Amino acid sequence: MGSDFLISGLRSVELEVPDLARSAAFYMDVWGLVEAERADGHIYLRCEGEDAYAVRLNEASVPAILSYTLRAADGTDLAALRARAIAAGGVADGDIAPMLEAGGGTGFSLRDTVGRKLRVVQGDTRLDPFNSGQSRPDRLSHININTTDLERDIAFYELGFGFRVTDRSKMMGFVRTNSDHHTVVLAKAPVDTLNHIAFNHPTWEDVMKASGRMVDADYPMGWGPGRHGPGDNVFAYFVDPAGFVVEHTAEVLQVDDTYRVGGPEDWVWPAGRTDHWGVAPPKSGACKAAQLAIGFK
Repeated sequence: MGSDFLISGLRSVELEVPDLARSAAFYMDVWGLVEAERADGHIYLRCEGEDAYAVRLNEASVPAILSYTLRAADGTDLAALRARAIAAGGVADGDIAPMLEAGGGTGFSLRDTVGRKLRVVQGDTRLDPFNSGQSRPDRLSHININTTDLERDIAFYELGFGFRVTDRSKMMGFVRTNSDHHTVVLAKAPVDTLNHIAFNHPTWEDVMKASGRMVDADYPMGWGPGRHGPGDNVFAYFVDPAGFVVEHTAEVLQVDDTYRVGGPEDWVWPAGRTDHWGVAPPKSGACKAAQLAIGFK
């Protein structure tokens, strides 16, 4: 399924945080990531899967997302992909070059139609997966991005990178680049900012245990636990110390090209319900505010 995609998935996110030591301690001691490397003021944190890192942190006065990094499929021509993305409205940000960071590889950066930075890497190092038995994430699942123009941004991913639409709800568009139901989610909003970053777990039991670790550390749940409509994944949302919304998730629906693309009429809940299970309380005000607040730099 999905063997002809140009992009194989979401590799990492690169973040700026006001208190580097505090954020690094949070992601390692509470969220469940593992330190991979420290270099040039950056801290690279990995999940339990094969990616060299999932989160890169460096310190700055204002929290921001610098970029998110997609991995090109092994057979993808990077020059052709870059040209395709620019033709779809992307703006070049340097040339194709070695990636001088944890994992290495070769890649390029560009800005999308409103200036959000994304990167593409190919040939980066793959690590041996491990299982600590501590309910740590095994990879990034997806990134959710706020958009002032849903149609514009869906077209950018389709035309620029070969993503395919899997579902549309009243407020969101879901696009995929492998068998996961979604790799990027686009959410209608008054701003073009980050909405949240989702980390995958092998099972919903791991989501619950990881969420328990958050609650034990006095981080209240912002939304959940529950099971989403589009994608059918189990979710639990939190706000990290720098103000980023992060999600523990599992069991995202696996699809192929036979999947029927849903529309807003397929994702209507009864009054008072926000998910399949119907047990998730309303999203907290703090979580809602944080989902709009983090800008791209």
